[in-house]
Amino acid sequence: MTRQKIQIKKIDNTAARQVTFSKRRRGLFKKAHELSTLCDAEIALLVFSNAGKLFEYSSTSTRQVIERRNLQSERIDRLDPISTLELQLQSSTCAMLGKEIAEKTKELRQLRGEELQGLDLEELKHLEKLLEGGLNREVELMEENQQLKEKMGNSPHVVQPTVAQQGLGQPSECNGHAWRSYSSDISLRLG
Repeated sequence: MTRQKIQIKKIDNTAARQVTFSKRRRGLFKKAHELSTLCDAEIALLVFSNAGKLFEYSSTSTRQVIERRNLQSERIDRLDPISTLELQLQSSTCAMLGKEIAEKTKELRQLRGEELQGLDLEELKHLEKLLEGGLNREVELMEENQQLKEKMGNSPHVVQPTVAQQGLGQPSECNGHAWRSYSSDISLRLG
């Protein structure tokens, strides 16, 4: 018969909770001792019961392990206070950028006509203005694109590349990289 997996939640029965605490504490201390012995690790383990009683295990001295940890922490803070500050700044910047990305993604979905439920009149008017601005910009870009095409077709100063300049598909060397020359149509493309 296999053991049933127990649900990890607070045990309501006080006596059963105390028995489980004692057994699991002994198991935890045994594992800490094994880790210390097998890996030559310095371990300090502090456990407080719900009554506030302290139980501890240490491979050497709990006080020495805690002092060693505090010395390491002080040394790191003293040697590199900038990196701690940089990490805090990066974390806050990352959170801010994540929030901005979420907002812009939502705005993009709304511009596509998705997630419009719950928007009030002001938000819908703002969305309408954004759409109108985008459409006006698209018309401007299409006109500019047409003007560029006309200029390129009518300009007497447009120099057509020679066969040597085109390279006939032969790569030319530049910093160890092979480059191919191709003629291209210069125009603006809308996404």
